Amino acid sequence: MAVLIIVLRILATLVILGATAWGSGLLFFRLTGAMAMIAAVGFGIAGFGGAFGLWSGAIRLPLSFAVLFLGLLGWWGTILPSHDRAWIPEIGRLPTIAQDGDTLTVSNLRNFRWRSNEDFDERWETRQYDLRQIQGVDIFLSHWSGEAIAHLLVSFTFADSAPLSFSVEIRREHGEEYSALAGFFRSYEMAYVAADERDVVGVRSHVRQEDVRLFRLAAGPARARDLLMAYAADVNRLAKEPRWYNTLTTNCTTMVFQLVRQIAPGWAFSVPLDPRVLLSGFLPGYLQQIGAVRTDLPLAELVRQSRIGERARTIALDDPEFSTKIREGVPTAR
Repeated sequence: MAVLIIVLRILATLVILGATAWGSGLLFFRLTGAMAMIAAVGFGIAGFGGAFGLWSGAIRLPLSFAVLFLGLLGWWGTILPSHDRAWIPEIGRLPTIAQDGDTLTVSNLRNFRWRSNEDFDERWETRQYDLRQIQGVDIFLSHWSGEAIAHLLVSFTFADSAPLSFSVEIRREHGEEYSALAGFFRSYEMAYVAADERDVVGVRSHVRQEDVRLFRLAAGPARARDLLMAYAADVNRLAKEPRWYNTLTTNCTTMVFQLVRQIAPGWAFSVPLDPRVLLSGFLPGYLQQIGAVRTDLPLAELVRQSRIGERARTIALDDPEFSTKIREGVPTAR
């Protein structure tokens, strides 16, 4: 019995400490000014006091912490996402997609011309795409912080028009900076960006000088169409109902993973959950393992041939052949 009590106390202590870390983070990132630090530290002290009370017999301490934590959960439930904030221009509009037979009409498609992160021509367009002309799916990984971290873009290619690209991004407000830790605490709404590749790829290759890599997926027209329709449905859901971005569960990679899994029974490769879905910089190894990209090339060689950043920077962003030229020399899927 004594051993059981000790084990239960250890488990309860771990629960309290986990709740303390989460609650302190919530208060720190959701409150402002000095109050954020004061509240976070105060909640941390209450949590450690609750853990101490489990071992000292002062049962009122963990009970008091439980009350505080329940109050914090109640506040958490009132923090709701919104479409009505002072957004930065590049995510100021959300796309919508309408279907009429085999024709998709994409509204609020972004086609900015970037000279710097702050200097650009703002252009929003409406474009139509013929689903009968869809050819396949490509992905871009834009490495901006070493090998492990990359931003994922998905592009659908067509025989008769420029590719249609999608990016899942945080929807930042004016003056708001990104923090991966803040992304756990309902700090940012999620946004879909539908864009021309000269915009969404070009801003990363030309302006931000990121290490952009392109991979051609083993998905024919039928599978590409299925994935595009899954995108269209979720793009429209988000346009109607705002959604929180989450660093772990609702980000540029996990959202794509969820959409692919919706249609996975029809794909030639399975999509098991894997840590590389979260560490998106290592995604090519995962894609090769499941047969989604070329498997007859060593991974290092596939990655080497996928690097298009330097070549892209030699192509003007107003070049109508931009998308064709950045694909030259990139291995196609077999």
